[in-house]
Amino acid sequence: MGLNDIILLSLSIIIGYLLGSINFAIIIGKVFYNTDVRQHGSGNAGATNTLRTIGKKAAIFTTIGDLVKGIIACLIGMLLFKGEYPSLGLILAGSAAILGHNWPIYFKFKGGKGVLTSLAVMLMVAPIPSLICLGFFIIIVVATRFISLGSIVAAGILPLLVFFLGDMLNSQSGLNPTTYFSIFVAILLIFRHKANILRLIKGTESRFGSKKK
Repeated sequence: MGLNDIILLSLSIIIGYLLGSINFAIIIGKVFYNTDVRQHGSGNAGATNTLRTIGKKAAIFTTIGDLVKGIIACLIGMLLFKGEYPSLGLILAGSAAILGHNWPIYFKFKGGKGVLTSLAVMLMVAPIPSLICLGFFIIIVVATRFISLGSIVAAGILPLLVFFLGDMLNSQSGLNPTTYFSIFVAILLIFRHKANILRLIKGTESRFGSKKK
């Protein structure tokens, strides 16, 4: 890997992080509702807490924004880097976008859990495994009304699906950069849900559709 490749990869990471740091839950809440979602509900700057504290319209736009920024970051990384492993730029830019969402530089490094942005990135990297995970997520949420549980289970099975089905970009299964990336995404998502896991164990976790307090 030459100096030019290193520069392009570094640029992909920087752009991805700056894009990921654009937190739509915080921006929409402050600009249109004079509300910082981090000061209400679960304190998480994501679509679910936005739905509970502000409403459906704000949650829809937050969802769209969190998905789109992940996709754009991946596209930029893919366009910038075309080296020996073409998906590397995509993966690094996507990783940076997820980290930016979780710890946004614009908002004192206090962001969301990164579920939607992670989904967007993984759909770009490994679409079939990601869609299967999304299916599991929907089934679990419909059955239990626990969004956090659906996210945790989907994250847990993601690396297994990527390992057996491959990343679809290079038709590779088994251990490869995409598999390692999916492990990183899964660990990060589960770690970000540690408070939810404790509430699930205690039986105090809020269910989807429950009224805000």
